[in-house]
Amino acid sequence: MNAPSNSTRVLRMICALAGLDLLGTIGNSLCAAFADVGEREAALVTFLITVSGINFYGISAPVWALLGGGAALVFQNGSRDATLSLELVCHLVVRSVAPYMRNMKKYIPFLKSDPTVAVIRLSGVIASSGRGALNDASMRPIIEKAFKKGKPKAVALIINSPGGSPVQSSLIASHIRRLSAEKDIPVFAFVEDVAASGGYWLATAADEIFADESSVLGSIGVISAGFGFKGLMDQHGVERRIYTAGKSKSMLDPFQAEKPADVKRLKSVLEQIHQSFKLQVTSRRAGKLDTEQDLFTGEIWIGQAAIDVGLIDGIGHMEPVMKERFGDKVKFARYGVKKSFLSRFGANVVNDALDGIEERAHYARFGL
Repeated sequence: MNAPSNSTRVLRMICALAGLDLLGTIGNSLCAAFADVGEREAALVTFLITVSGINFYGISAPVWALLGGGAALVFQNGSRDATLSLELVCHLVVRSVAPYMRNMKKYIPFLKSDPTVAVIRLSGVIASSGRGALNDASMRPIIEKAFKKGKPKAVALIINSPGGSPVQSSLIASHIRRLSAEKDIPVFAFVEDVAASGGYWLATAADEIFADESSVLGSIGVISAGFGFKGLMDQHGVERRIYTAGKSKSMLDPFQAEKPADVKRLKSVLEQIHQSFKLQVTSRRAGKLDTEQDLFTGEIWIGQAAIDVGLIDGIGHMEPVMKERFGDKVKFARYGVKKSFLSRFGANVVNDALDGIEERAHYARFGL
C-alpha cells in the first residue's frame, strides 16, 4: 500500500480542522479527489478551505492563515519532517479548539446538537437604582443576550425577589414577553425563597411557574410607607417653611401634619397601580386562577397553596423540570448581573451597608 503524498496528508489535516470530518466520508473523498493535483494547486485549495472556516467556527483569522501558510510551505518543500511537524501542530490545535467547535454545532443546520436552556437570575429588590437592584436598565442587555445567543430551546427565570418598583417590574416582564413572542421561545419561572408583589409580577412573564414547597408567593397589592416628623420638630422648636406654585406640590410632606386630601389622592394613585397589577396577573394566568376567592388583597401563599389558587403551575426545581421537558442532555447557559470592579473589593462599603439594610427590610416582611 502506497504511503499518502504530502498533499493528501496535509489536505486531510486541513479538512479535519475545517470541520469536514464532521460530515463523515466527504473529507476523505476530497482528499482522494485532490491526491493527484499539483502541489501548488493543492496548497491553494487547502488554504481556501482553511480560511473558509473563519466565519463558520468563529476561530480567529491569524490561526487559519498560519495553518494554511504552513500547508503551502510543506507542499512546496516536500519535507517529511515538516509534514510531521505540521501534523503535530494540527493535532494540538484541534484539541485546543475542539470545545469551541462543539459549541458551534448548534449554528450548523444539518447537525444535531444538544438543546440549550438560557437561565436568567432575577434576585433582589426591584428598584431603579441601588446595590444589586433589579431594573430594566441593568437587566435589558442580559435578557437580550439570553434570548438571542445560541438558539435556546427555552428561557428559565430563577426568581428570588420580595418586590419593589411596579414600573421596573412591568418593564422587565414586558421585555421578556416581547422577546418570547418574537423568537417563539417558551419561558419558565422557578421561584426560590420568594416571588411576592413585584417579584410575582416578574414570574407572570413566564408561560409556566414552578416553586419550592416552601416558597412564598403572591402579595398582589401596592404599598406606600413613610414617616412623619411633625411632632419631633415641634418638640425641638423647629419650624417648617415651604413655598410652592401649585396646591398639590407639597403633598405628603413628612415635616407637615398629614392632610386628608393628600391621603385620598395617594390612595387613588395606589389603586390605579393595583389595577395594572391585577390586569397583568389575570391576563397572564387566564383560566388558571381560582375565581371563588379574592387573590388581590395582598395575601401570600406557600407552595401547594399557591397551586390550589392558580398562582403557580407546580412544585419543581429548574434542572429536573428542564431535563424532563428537553431530555437529560440539555445544557444550561446562565446569565446574570455581574458585580462592578469596585464592589468586588468592598470599595462601596457604606452604600452597600445601607442598601443591604433596606433589602433586608423588604425580605423581613415575609419572614425571610
